[in-house]
Amino acid sequence: MVSPAQRHRAEHLARSAAAAAHASYYSHPSAHLHTYLGRGNAGTQDYKPSAAEDDRDRNAPGGETAPLNEAYIPPPPSLDPAPSKPMGPTETGTDGTKEELGGKEDAGAPSGLDKGALEKGGEAGGTRTSPGPTAEEVEKWRAQNGVEGASQQGATALVAGQQKEQTELKVSRMEPHLQLMCGPLLAYYTVKENVWQGAVMVVVRDEGSNLSTPPTLALQFHQYSPPTPEAPRLAELNSGGELLKGTTLNSEKILMYKSHDDTSSFFRFVIEVPLQQVEMVVTYSLNGGEGIEFVVPKIGQNLRWAAHSCNGFSSGVNPDEFKGDFESGYDPVWEDMILRHQQRPFHCMVGGGDQIYCDPITREPELQDWINAPNKEAKINTPLTPEIEYAVDRFYFNHYCKIFRSNAFGRANSTIPMVNMLDDHDLIDGFGTYDDETQEGAVFKHVGSRGYFWFCVFQLFTVDAYDGVNPAPNTHPIKSMIIGDVKGPWIPAPSHSLMVYLGPKVAMLALDCRAERKLTEIVTPATYTKAFAEVRKYKGIEQLVILLGVPIAYPRMSFLEHFLDAKYNPLNMLARHNAMGLGGMVNKFDQSSELLDDLNDHWCANTHKKERNWLVLTCQALALELHARITFLSGDVHLAAVGCLFTHAKKLGRALPAEEDHRYMLNVVTSAIVNTPPPPGAAAMVGMLGGNKHRTLHSENTDEVMIPLFVEDTDGTPMKRKLMVKFVQPRRNYASIEYLEESGDLVFDFRVEKVQGGGDTKR
Repeated sequence: MVSPAQRHRAEHLARSAAAAAHASYYSHPSAHLHTYLGRGNAGTQDYKPSAAEDDRDRNAPGGETAPLNEAYIPPPPSLDPAPSKPMGPTETGTDGTKEELGGKEDAGAPSGLDKGALEKGGEAGGTRTSPGPTAEEVEKWRAQNGVEGASQQGATALVAGQQKEQTELKVSRMEPHLQLMCGPLLAYYTVKENVWQGAVMVVVRDEGSNLSTPPTLALQFHQYSPPTPEAPRLAELNSGGELLKGTTLNSEKILMYKSHDDTSSFFRFVIEVPLQQVEMVVTYSLNGGEGIEFVVPKIGQNLRWAAHSCNGFSSGVNPDEFKGDFESGYDPVWEDMILRHQQRPFHCMVGGGDQIYCDPITREPELQDWINAPNKEAKINTPLTPEIEYAVDRFYFNHYCKIFRSNAFGRANSTIPMVNMLDDHDLIDGFGTYDDETQEGAVFKHVGSRGYFWFCVFQLFTVDAYDGVNPAPNTHPIKSMIIGDVKGPWIPAPSHSLMVYLGPKVAMLALDCRAERKLTEIVTPATYTKAFAEVRKYKGIEQLVILLGVPIAYPRMSFLEHFLDAKYNPLNMLARHNAMGLGGMVNKFDQSSELLDDLNDHWCANTHKKERNWLVLTCQALALELHARITFLSGDVHLAAVGCLFTHAKKLGRALPAEEDHRYMLNVVTSAIVNTPPPPGAAAMVGMLGGNKHRTLHSENTDEVMIPLFVEDTDGTPMKRKLMVKFVQPRRNYASIEYLEESGDLVFDFRVEKVQGGGDTKR
């Protein structure tokens, strides 16, 4: 008998073995992977669990939280298969190699997943990512192992069970074979007229794929049932009881990317599923490969969803310090989310910005003349060469492929439909917040514009040249898309906001705050007008979530802005000449204070105060008009926190209950799911400022506070009240969100990492 605990643990083993053996589905969530395994690996008949695994299996109580969160234990190195030759242009493996992460033997040992191209002495080899096995290599493997064609199921997956029992499951294979670079990736768009719309996207290397026929995606539909030790899967396939007749979708090739070495194609499958009277498991399989499951709501159900942000590490952070016993520092909190999803599935997950950290682009060799230019003027005047243009696309393509397919995040991307909106690190640190002169520099502008292009491709599954940019609502193939009327000042594309159905009582506006962003403006008036017009079409909603990458109700740091922006700030003057070792205090692009672009990014910054106040007042009027509660959802700051806007009691003469107050708006801040929390001193300062009273909108009968939500730490001890840290929780986190039918409340449940790298959270 296989318990949920054992199944979850087996996924680690099978995924690791699949990666080592060049799996075709890098992101496959299941223990019975579509892969081509050598002998003696986890997931094959020859694999034997280690003594430690055996002990855990005997002692694991099925369904309990603690065993499900136990760390990954890789198979012994001696069991890893040795490939007959390198797969693709570099060595294989999703964990990174010197070739992938630097291109030179002296580049240094790779650490973490998002290092980009490592460098030594200013040199680097350029970021590259290896693909899965080619069709030719698969046929060779089949011939050597006596497997003939698709009719043979090939290797048998084995999952260790309680009391040494074992369950064998056959593995399906793609036919014809596709050499995958990334995916499958899964997106959710919206529900219209009780039809769920989303998409699956895969990136394939053409040279190693059999593209004699376009790729197809087969769908099956079964009633959802909670997993149990007796039935650990979400639905039993091929056992009858289909809610809808299975169907097969043809692919759309939305993009072809050509490098110096090969060509990769992006295939999209737009999925439309008529909702039923029960929750439904949709199983999809690529070219007949192994099925991957996700769950859609029933008719009239408000969705269960998760929210996260900041899925990567800032420069200078060692990811290995955050991994505990897991494969990567990325994994621990993602593993917790996947666990929660298995126990009670999320219908979608919302990425609030920085789903990928693209700052390592500054390590690309072709960009070193620009990065190392002696001053701001020299950087601005650095010419945009064909070599730089090529390197920028090479980085984004390969970096996305590696991060979005790898480890726990990769598994989540294929099983929990994504709803993503970008922030600065999806492009490059601080893009949109520097002065106009810096932003207009040819290289910097190109980096940001191509970063935005690849965000649209990998996170929204759209290419403007393919889908068009008709600004009329509901004309885009993605029905949740709101296309801006004009191109941005630095990004040669219109904004791409989203209006997403989260149930008959809940909707979300994910506002694109980066495409049109300047130092003095975040979103244009025309885009606000169009976005709010789409909101008004959602009749009967009780809860409206507005996704803003950066918090709008958050402690002010005006004093620090004024100091850092001062022309004769002595620290800046020393740092610009790297005196006293202070060179790191100014940024690479315009030599202003490194912290200043982060502060200027904030809605509460002096440069954005007028627009921020207008947006708050506009949302108050919208809440009154719709008779709906508005909640802001944000990330960015690497803390969990909740800000609150409400009617000023003294102006009114009495405190107004929240249920009667249209000005009552929470700003839920969930950040970061991967990145490091701020240093204790910085967190303490934010906590102290959180206790200050903000009088910005007193003239408009509006008050603002931070809510002292975090009274206890994750170990049950009191938070440090003397520093007022109870206003923030400086640990990695994400949020689980659910609408309560009885009360009409929208509940945001913070899931906070108990111990760094431990893989378990506390609400």
